[in-house]
Amino acid sequence: MKIIKPKKLSKGDVIGIISPASSPDDFSKIESGVKYLEKLGYRVDVGKNVGKFHGYLAGTDEERLDDFHYMFKKKDIKAIMCVRGGYGSPRLLDKIDYKLIERNPKIFIGYSDITALQLAILQKTGLVTFAGPMLAVDFSDEVSKYTEEMFWPLITSNKKFGKIELPEDEKIFSLVKGNEKARIVGGNLALVVSLIGTDYLPSLKDKILFIEEVGEMPYRIDRMLNQLRLTKAFNQVKGIILGAFIDCNETDPSKRTLTLGEVISHYFENLDIPVVYNFKHGHIKDSATIPFGIMVKINASRNYIEIAESAVK
Repeated sequence: MKIIKPKKLSKGDVIGIISPASSPDDFSKIESGVKYLEKLGYRVDVGKNVGKFHGYLAGTDEERLDDFHYMFKKKDIKAIMCVRGGYGSPRLLDKIDYKLIERNPKIFIGYSDITALQLAILQKTGLVTFAGPMLAVDFSDEVSKYTEEMFWPLITSNKKFGKIELPEDEKIFSLVKGNEKARIVGGNLALVVSLIGTDYLPSLKDKILFIEEVGEMPYRIDRMLNQLRLTKAFNQVKGIILGAFIDCNETDPSKRTLTLGEVISHYFENLDIPVVYNFKHGHIKDSATIPFGIMVKINASRNYIEIAESAVK
């Protein structure tokens, strides 16, 4: 896989804002996110279609695509940040001009539903993208110091980031011990699985697979992990990192269920590759940023993860 690193971000650069999935209900969250970025010394260009609604989408496919292409085309835009996730990114995948992205590689940031765009961009262009904070989710109210301390150095410095420290008192745990070094791909589990059988999922062979999830009951997690298993994904990858699985346990005591832990154990504890869980990335306040496509070391014997090269040039 060829890898393209975007140029690092500097103070005074322009950050473009787009909504490729859903819109926030409260537009003031976008305004306060913009103020936060400007206070840090960046200029901000908000896409003309940001704030629109089309049912559960942030405007029609054409409107969302128009903002996406505009930001990659415009020369002074150095980074593109998504407003939020939600739903709708996969609808754009077969309409995107990937040659445009290849000619204008930029820092592209988001997570959750944005996973679909990140995987497609990696597959079609090799551009490193960032599973990191979104404007109206992470930068609108009280901003997590932990999220800031990892995110900004990753996109503003071309030095190797090194070992990822977790928030206070948090630890990574190993399900299967071992060490590996490989390129990291993945994101939200539902979005990864939704791309199986399409042209937009990068090969998982010899990669480290990262997955996180929110609001899915154990039986749904089970179904998605089983689909990955049936594709032989777990036999191809070199290691697995499990991020935050939020609101993924059955809360109705009258329902028969397996716990999330039992489902995870079933699929992962008998693999012969390193597997770690409780990595702090996902739908949580203190969230580590993951640069997809970059070499990462996973040490499941001493329970740490290291970004083994710079993510920008």
